[in-house]
Amino acid sequence: MLYFARWKIILVLLICLAGLGFTAPNFVAEKTAQEIPEWMPRNQINLGLDLQGGLHLLLEVDVVAVIAERMESLENEIRPEFRSKRIGYLNLGAHKDYVSVKIRKPEQFDQALEAVRGLAAQVSFNPLTGLGGGLDLDITEEAGNTIQVRLTEAAVQERQSNALDQVIEVIRRRIDQLGTREPTIQRQGEDRILIQVPGLQDSERVKDIIQTTAKMTFRLVDVTTNAANVRAGGRTPPGSQLLPSDEQTAEGEPVEYFVVRKRIMVPGDNLVDAQATTDGRTGEPVVSFRFDAAGAKKFGRVTQENVNRPFAIVLDNKVISAPVIREPILGGTGQISGSFTYEEVNDLAVLLRAGALAAPVRFLEERTVGPALGADSIAAGKIAAIIGFILVMIFMVIAYGTFGIAADVALIINMFLIVGALSALQATLTLPGIAGIVLTIGMAVDANVLVFERIREELRAGKTPFNAMEAGYRRAIGTILDANITTFVAAAILFAMGSGPVKGFAVTLAIGIITSVFTAVFLTRMILVFWLRRTRPQTLPI
Repeated sequence: MLYFARWKIILVLLICLAGLGFTAPNFVAEKTAQEIPEWMPRNQINLGLDLQGGLHLLLEVDVVAVIAERMESLENEIRPEFRSKRIGYLNLGAHKDYVSVKIRKPEQFDQALEAVRGLAAQVSFNPLTGLGGGLDLDITEEAGNTIQVRLTEAAVQERQSNALDQVIEVIRRRIDQLGTREPTIQRQGEDRILIQVPGLQDSERVKDIIQTTAKMTFRLVDVTTNAANVRAGGRTPPGSQLLPSDEQTAEGEPVEYFVVRKRIMVPGDNLVDAQATTDGRTGEPVVSFRFDAAGAKKFGRVTQENVNRPFAIVLDNKVISAPVIREPILGGTGQISGSFTYEEVNDLAVLLRAGALAAPVRFLEERTVGPALGADSIAAGKIAAIIGFILVMIFMVIAYGTFGIAADVALIINMFLIVGALSALQATLTLPGIAGIVLTIGMAVDANVLVFERIREELRAGKTPFNAMEAGYRRAIGTILDANITTFVAAAILFAMGSGPVKGFAVTLAIGIITSVFTAVFLTRMILVFWLRRTRPQTLPI
């Protein structure tokens, strides 16, 4: 226990220097830290919402809308299927969680039932869940030659769970592209999402970006009817719908309306990129987009077959542009223009790149945490840490003399290692995390106390200084590991099962346990061994 190979000495020193190196950027301004060369440590500790202020949002996902959307899609599939097979029907409509249709002629009922089952069988099969291939749709025969189709209970639960996961992922991508650091986005219950964005105060912009469904589709404009006539009470043609434009007047009314076909010619799912740019001719801000191979093929075919016909770009049931197709667009790229500001085209590009929300969301809770509260918390945490640090160091010197000084040196290095590890891992420091650091200060000397007391016992038994130190470290190491491993397990459980501030406390506690064991077992022992070999005292001042 008193022999250190050269490689061990070098390794311990390198670890200590690494701790100092990763801690150093925290003592300069953030802008200065970013100017440090990339090959050098330059990351700073991320401060949590409670320390630097920011946004706290609680969302509710409308998972019921996912089922309603599936029913509307099924309705649009049934209509052309029945028409192609010349099956007469009445009252075809999608309701909240089912689709119903009445067959005119009883003799065609079986044929209609078979057609609906055929549509159900076209649903893609999911080998992980066993759903699909017709297994996720429940088709029943109702009185009066009526067919009713709804999702099975298992399919409903699967779609709602998948929708929530997709919404979380899309929101994460949107917020990450705003340039925020370490946002917290996590699921709460069956239909809620907790969002914490440290350092961001523009709540309205964040809410707009989060809440926008950003479901973009490309559809043909119905040129057989006039939007003004429909608004005046005219009948909307089957398979079409009246949609407002995205542009609004000063009174908040849409500038114009469009009658567009419900059939989606090219879905927004085929978009692979969207960038804010300017039009080369007019200099106006626009969004350029690019499709994947499948989308480019669809887009090229549609534009080729519908030259000189208006083509609507629909975002969340609002027409943001309806240009006339002048010539086929075969390259799979295009642009969205309109009365946009530069910030609006940036936000639109962010939304399109991140993808559409699988379901609408609404805000249940919103809090803006000011940085002043965080500054007070940091100041209070610093004072608590400094007071605890000084008291522990004084106690160690009074209780163990020279050995206490060695323990204090290791304690100082331990603090650098903790801060350096938090910076290197880009962990988020919260107020409970500061509490974890303060707790670690006391725990850091716990291992040294165990060793020093064991050395005292060996000296009372009549052993020489070298033998007493050897026996003290050898017999105390097992107790040190047992005590710290059990605490580390508790920290791991807190991290796995906790959320937000609890995780912050668990992270700092776990890092503190690792660094305190390192400094006690290796650094303090190495310092004392060098001192012992250099001075060779007749008795130990402990």
